Amino acid sequence: MCMSHIKCVIFDCEGTLIDSERLCCQAIVNVFEQFDVALTMQECLQHFQGGKLADILNTTQQRLGLSISLDILEPMYRENVSYLFQKYLLPMPGAFELLDYLKAQKIEYCIASNGPKDKIEKALSLTGLLTNFDGRIFSGFEANSWKPDPDLILYSIMNMGFLPSECLYIDDTPMGVEAGVNAGVKTLHYCYDMQEIPNLFEQVTPIKHLDDIAQFL
Repeated sequence: MCMSHIKCVIFDCEGTLIDSERLCCQAIVNVFEQFDVALTMQECLQHFQGGKLADILNTTQQRLGLSISLDILEPMYRENVSYLFQKYLLPMPGAFELLDYLKAQKIEYCIASNGPKDKIEKALSLTGLLTNFDGRIFSGFEANSWKPDPDLILYSIMNMGFLPSECLYIDDTPMGVEAGVNAGVKTLHYCYDMQEIPNLFEQVTPIKHLDDIAQFL
């Protein structure tokens, strides 16, 4: 058996390691509800592509025909999502087991997420995952680059001390998957809780469970 060339696994955080996508969409619904806008959860999930929060909020309000300052929307969203995370946030099934497996195989790992580092750390803390990621969290705000641009992924790879060819990247959103492809990294599309699995890129493999990752290492 030939040894794996994968030396580092890079995870997105929200929707990949923590079960947060529905909570994030619920927070968006709650925010626009305060402006008497009937945005449904299904609509929000259908259009949720990932990316920078400001872009997500702007795209949502443009679709709804609104024009509200981000200085108003962003704090409202962050307050809502913080409350929902505090009450309902859970790790993705298999997250702890996968991290234990990577440690046993001596494969490094890290997080590359668009979110602010303090928010990432809080979410990981709420799910009990934080102690696994000391010095292994890279934020779009730190890299000054957000997915789908590849720079955050490449910044994470550089800081972990590897080459793109030695890394595997996992993300649940179309923009995140695009970032991995743009960075030239072997990329998996995590499609947990999706009824229909989209084929985003020919070179990207969709997976349904975190334990599927082991076969790509």
